[in-house]
Amino acid sequence: MSQGLAGVRKAAREHKEMKFTALLHHVTIDLLRDSFGSLKRKAAPGVNGMTWQEYEAGLEGRLADRHSRLHGGAYRALPSKRVYIEKADGRKGALGIAALEDKICRGHHPQPDL
Repeated sequence: MSQGLAGVRKAAREHKEMKFTALLHHVTIDLLRDSFGSLKRKAAPGVNGMTWQEYEAGLEGRLADRHSRLHGGAYRALPSKRVYIEKADGRKGALGIAALEDKICRGHHPQPDL
């Protein structure tokens, strides 16, 4: 995480009422690369069928394109696929399956290597 984002996170924790604007400049190709690296490598493909390994094959070009679309206002997340899973009490719980690129943009926290 960049020092700038670390400062934003600290401020958000300390000042819950604070509103943040103009944070897009913190989204860099390095941050997107780190976010990609933190995704589970063996996770099921996203809603668009893309696996971690397929995305990695053209990683740098994909990240540059995603960064450009984010900063140019052309990024639009794909709709998540809604599936329902059985809960222990017999009810069904909703689960949203996002596209891999959309997970990257949300900035996942590091996961252990699988």
